[in-house]
Amino acid sequence: MEYLKIIAFTHKHIDLKALGKLVICEQTLDDRLRNIQSELGVKEIFYMGTCNRVEFVFTSDHKLDKPYITRFLTVLNMGLPEEYMDKFVENVSVYEQGEAFNHLLRTSCSLESLVVGEKEILAQVRKAYETCRIAGFTADYMRMIMNRVVKTAKEVYTHTNISKNPVSIVSLAYRKLRDLKMCANSRLLIIGAGETNKNIAQYLKKHKYSNFSIFNRSLENAEVLAKELNGTAYPLTELENYNQGFDVIITCTGATEPIITKEIYTKLLNGETGKKVIVDLAIPNDTAAEVVAEFPIHFIEVESLKEIARKNIQERYDELVNAEHIIEENIKDFELVLRQRKIEIAMSAVPQKIKEIKHTAINGVFADEINGLDENSRLVLEKVMNYMEKKCISVPMVMAKEILVKNS
Repeated sequence: MEYLKIIAFTHKHIDLKALGKLVICEQTLDDRLRNIQSELGVKEIFYMGTCNRVEFVFTSDHKLDKPYITRFLTVLNMGLPEEYMDKFVENVSVYEQGEAFNHLLRTSCSLESLVVGEKEILAQVRKAYETCRIAGFTADYMRMIMNRVVKTAKEVYTHTNISKNPVSIVSLAYRKLRDLKMCANSRLLIIGAGETNKNIAQYLKKHKYSNFSIFNRSLENAEVLAKELNGTAYPLTELENYNQGFDVIITCTGATEPIITKEIYTKLLNGETGKKVIVDLAIPNDTAAEVVAEFPIHFIEVESLKEIARKNIQERYDELVNAEHIIEENIKDFELVLRQRKIEIAMSAVPQKIKEIKHTAINGVFADEINGLDENSRLVLEKVMNYMEKKCISVPMVMAKEILVKNS
């Protein structure tokens, strides 16, 4: 791993708005990476850009000092103002050799993520690599690196609990709702068409819920969400007049006063007396305290979910030790794999050389003797030569690998 390098700009040292200036659009990626290869002598490279990190993984014999980072960013030609250039150079994270490999493994296993245990990062790394592989920016070395990255990440996600417990409020709210075993044709009122309600609604749609009524201050935004869910849109002012009944209310607005007052809730019930569900993800709550106190409801709200999320995050961090142990073992194993690969490459000419020796022996050195043999003898000799050829190719390779393992 002598030449493996990583230049990383992440959420840990750079604010996300500034980080966005380093994200490379798909249309210009090839040209920018080609410039890096030609002007900086980089052999293999792939670029990864997500919402909280921009990283370049490459091979080079240059030391990653500040002048090199400055030149790297200059060659990228991102049109950065001087103040941004200085900021990025001062806050860059650089990794070389074994540290670079360890960082790539930790990143792919989500140990470096904003939220530890989020599996999406592995898919993002694989997609980034695959894009650059198809474009011809990577070769055999990066292929081996990525094979080990994927193997390690899968082991971490399979054999630890680092990603088992959800930590987002939306996923926790959905799980609480799912635990109540609501039937698929439950009547769902969604109050607010913001990002939080969009996300939880997508969970519900994915799991075959289909009866949606969406209320929002802006009818236009309600209609957009209603179209996605095959539901019906209403302006928020129509909530108090809604008389078609409901089983679940999901609410998240920016209101400073309760949206679901006792009076409105009573009208929404429309005479029904069964126990209802309210998922209130607003801060402060959209549901008046007297509604929770006086009516039979399952009430799911942010504060209780936050406590579950806090515990789940702590459990994920408790799993870091196990994840790091898996990474450490894979690094050790991979060092041997790399050395074995070097032997394979070094001995790649052996098969051709042996074939040439065989050809010379048959058609030159021993040609007269072989031509004097009868048909059956020549067939036996050919079988012996083919057998010897295979063994002369495979045995040295096997012996070299065994010696390497014994000396490790």
